[in-house]
Amino acid sequence: MATNTNTVRLHRVLRAPPERIYRAFTQPGAFERWLPPFGYTGKVHAMEPVVGGVWRMSFTNFGTGHSHSFGGKYLELVPHTRIAYDASFDDPNLPGTMKTTVSLTAVSCGTDVSIVQEGIPAVIPAEMCYLGWQESLVSLAQLVEPNIPG
Repeated sequence: MATNTNTVRLHRVLRAPPERIYRAFTQPGAFERWLPPFGYTGKVHAMEPVVGGVWRMSFTNFGTGHSHSFGGKYLELVPHTRIAYDASFDDPNLPGTMKTTVSLTAVSCGTDVSIVQEGIPAVIPAEMCYLGWQESLVSLAQLVEPNIPG
């Protein structure tokens, strides 16, 4: 049976404790700061980080002003260890529900971060999604790695 969705897997080690990375996924201001790929701004419209809670946000192309919105619910939240959430796009041309699972493991120099995003609509090339995530993870590192006193 042919699949009509894509999956991307990402792995990074960040120089930050798991607690800080977990907060970056569960605080609205942080999430909209790092998740949008380069060239986009992000806006969180709702975020209730509890199992079953909803989240909703939009990305806006800074060059064209075109926006797309998406959201879903939290499926699993294990503080500083694991986050799983689903998401679907408002655009009917991007059908289905995606699932993102984030695993955080403390290591000697920071945190091992593993991300799996499944169910990406087939009309979105996997390599474009992967590229977007790579850009997002650069922004995540820039947010969580600085150890600023006070």
